[in-house]
Amino acid sequence: MEEQIGYIPPRYIPLGQSDREPSDLETSILSTTDQSPTKEDTVTNVPVEWSSGICACFDDPQSCVVGTICPCFLFGKNAEFLGSNSFMGPCTTHFIMCGIINSFCCLVTGGLILGFPGCFASCYACGYRKALRTKFNLQEAPCGDFVTHLCCHLCAICQEYREIRERSVNIDPHSNIVEITAPPLQTMD
Repeated sequence: MEEQIGYIPPRYIPLGQSDREPSDLETSILSTTDQSPTKEDTVTNVPVEWSSGICACFDDPQSCVVGTICPCFLFGKNAEFLGSNSFMGPCTTHFIMCGIINSFCCLVTGGLILGFPGCFASCYACGYRKALRTKFNLQEAPCGDFVTHLCCHLCAICQEYREIRERSVNIDPHSNIVEITAPPLQTMD
């Protein structure tokens, strides 16, 4: 049996230790052997760009329509992906903050303080946007998380959903369909 030349096994990470902190054994092994840098070693902490812009809602018409008609649903899906234990908690909280409180303030004050309750929804939503940026190492663009949600809340929710769909295959079961083709016709000579 031939040995594989150039094979480098994946790094072993003990339980309770993150993949960013090498163990003492791993450090000594890596320092004594000549290895070419792997993809994980060459990753820098430079934030990457978003896969779509904040105003690119029409690139994905489905999320645009859902984000316009029922943004709390899209927000709940984003929060569920980012580690919230349930879909209904963030969805309901977003509905209460944006829908009910904004409507109540608009009706009671005749529209004078319509934007004030939006600050609370922006504070709530910017935490999830920061978690998404941290998870995928994204830059804080087009401006800060709070300001993005304050000025363009619906667009920000749609952008976050598009980013999750672009960078994760677990969000949509139909996004990673494998095409299977029959083998070519074989004949016996």
